[in-house]
Amino acid sequence: MGQRKDIDGAASVPTFYGKELRWKREEAGLTLTQLVEGSFYGPSHLSEIERGERRMPAELASHVDRVLGTDGFFQRRCEDVRNARRRGHARYFERVLEAEKHTESIEEWCPTLIPGLLQTDAYARAVVRAAHPMAPDADVEEKVSARMARASLFEEDHQSPDYWAILPESLLRQPILAPEQAAEQLLHITALAKQRQIVTQVLPGNCGAHPLMLGTAMIMAFPDAPTLVYTEAQYSGDTIDDPALVKQYRKAYDRLRAAALPPEASLALIERAAEDHRHGKHGN
Repeated sequence: MGQRKDIDGAASVPTFYGKELRWKREEAGLTLTQLVEGSFYGPSHLSEIERGERRMPAELASHVDRVLGTDGFFQRRCEDVRNARRRGHARYFERVLEAEKHTESIEEWCPTLIPGLLQTDAYARAVVRAAHPMAPDADVEEKVSARMARASLFEEDHQSPDYWAILPESLLRQPILAPEQAAEQLLHITALAKQRQIVTQVLPGNCGAHPLMLGTAMIMAFPDAPTLVYTEAQYSGDTIDDPALVKQYRKAYDRLRAAALPPEASLALIERAAEDHRHGKHGN
């Protein structure tokens, strides 16, 4: 067996927390399996916490403190880790940040904006500034950086989730950026599609009434857990795990997909829109 790689606790609050957890577990002479015994969690879950890849649930932290005799240390520090992990994101988005790292597939629809995972920094900055017009520049940049960091989902060494986005045609002509930046945003999407990292479809502007007209939907499926749906408004969000509601969203998204253009035709339409932006024709 190769030598185990140490955890760099200086990398972030979650990795520091995880390193402390592993140090206390090994000091007590316990394996991962032994430490989680009697809890509702498995050793792989605890291992991901030790590596800073997963948050510590409060009930597991309480269990760990009891077994290790750490006088509530890990339970008290849970909130510090959660705050650090969601820095630059709203509190209601915390569950999505955790979940999307463990998904098998993500399917997304947003009728008014390019989805966050696909945004360029210029687009993200325009959206954040519009939502928080009085925020200091430093706060805006923190939110933009946090949004850009989510896109590492497509760059990490481990297998990325299957990602599918349906975009309304109106977004391709949305004049919220300078023409060159708008073209860059659209070409960023086509580049991801051509690299086989995402699948994109465009919902034609003349399609008429269609499913999910009233809001967003982000459907996250997992290999070992029930599917989640996340919906969002301007300053709030809701993560849905009720099986009946999830099923409704699942059916609505499938019908929306059926109404959209095929991926190849959608890609060509996005590329044409990018060229139109470059030539000042986005309003035509």
